[in-house]
Amino acid sequence: MNAENPDTLEAEIRRRIALNGPLNLARYMSICLSHAEHGYYMSRDPLGALGDFTTAPEISQIFGELIGLWCAHIWQAMNTPRRLHLVELGPGRGTLMSDALRAIRSAAPRFMASLDVHLVETSPVLRQKQAQTLQTSGLDPFWHDKVGQIPPGPAIFIANEFFDALPIHQYQRSAKGWRERLVTARKGGGFAYGLSPLEAKESDLPPALLNAPEGSIAETSPAREAVLKTIAKRLSRQAGAALIIDYGHIKTAPGDTFQAVMKHEYATPLENPGKADLTSHVDFETLARIAHGNGAAAHGPITQGKFLTALGIEARARSLSGGADPETASEIAAAAKRLTSAEQMGDLFKVLCLTSPTPQPPPPFDLRTRNLAP
Repeated sequence: MNAENPDTLEAEIRRRIALNGPLNLARYMSICLSHAEHGYYMSRDPLGALGDFTTAPEISQIFGELIGLWCAHIWQAMNTPRRLHLVELGPGRGTLMSDALRAIRSAAPRFMASLDVHLVETSPVLRQKQAQTLQTSGLDPFWHDKVGQIPPGPAIFIANEFFDALPIHQYQRSAKGWRERLVTARKGGGFAYGLSPLEAKESDLPPALLNAPEGSIAETSPAREAVLKTIAKRLSRQAGAALIIDYGHIKTAPGDTFQAVMKHEYATPLENPGKADLTSHVDFETLARIAHGNGAAAHGPITQGKFLTALGIEARARSLSGGADPETASEIAAAAKRLTSAEQMGDLFKVLCLTSPTPQPPPPFDLRTRNLAP
């Protein structure tokens, strides 16, 4: 504990543990990321070379452009509603939305004229960045704290690296059964893991992992499930779609995926609370199951590499490179490869699509290549 500065987030967490006992991992994550004064996302711009990590929209403009064109295709499949809410969850600096709108304005002006833009963002720092980025878009965004605040009507939701940052619970199977993993305070400062003395309820665990061997870690995220449920229920009643892009696994599996990133390097998750990004891998099988259970159709997931390749990332990269100097052309090609290569982001990141009930999956989830690039 930092005795010289009792106002740090570490001191605040230690006070809470002293008063109420160890924290579950979800509560620890929530405090570290969203504390009103010291929370990671509430106090800084975490993106880019001067931040802690870089997301796909910051790597290449093509990422957002292709998503914008995909949204235009979905709008057409919805019989071109006169008004449509284009919603992004966790929009970062607004880069993805800016690139998407630029592509939409060029390729689908009627779609552009139908749009209301909604951003689900709690960080005041990032809201300011988003407003600056979207100044030239010609549209005035609406900001919301929660996805449930989006007005009724046809909508397309985009969530790129949003679900990974929502809090998780962890459970470990011991000789005495499943126990929830907790965060405890060390006497000399800092934090450590412990286990609850109470056996976890079977209903709290993924059914597929109940018989996992001793020592296994199971992860759940009621926060993710609640957001997914809200979107799925909406899609069951109103026309629309959702595109979820994140790193994670296709099938539910045991494992400790809780991680921290600080200055573009992996860090210890229980160190530097409020100063490092905390995330975990997304369980796409669970998200798809919840979507089905709440009336929406789930398509995929497929890898990000397959998704972007099918939509024409290579053609768009060649188009951008035409007339560019050799150094710029090389950077464009390298960025496209970083997004699609199996050794980089192409296989680690998955793409899941939710739609209103339909027998026909949208491209490229119908397994046919649809080049949407201009």
